[in-house]
Amino acid sequence: MNEYALMAKAQRALTSALSLHLVKPGLFPVALGKSFNKAEDLRLIADYKGDPLEADDARWVVAQAGEFVARIHTQFFQKGLE
Repeated sequence: MNEYALMAKAQRALTSALSLHLVKPGLFPVALGKSFNKAEDLRLIADYKGDPLEADDARWVVAQAGEFVARIHTQFFQKGLE
């Protein structure tokens, strides 16, 4: 398996784990789970097809990443793991 295929497989595993362990049990908002999936799709297009992202898509991904990190921080570092 080449390096890119291995990274794509690891990213899919991370996405599946996020959904299974955080979104489905209600610990994380469905909307952020969907945003995570869309960001992965955009990354795959840029990385593997070589198509550049539109500036609006790039800004959207950065904004969503900020929301994602803020939610992780609030959910797990301020509240603690329950």
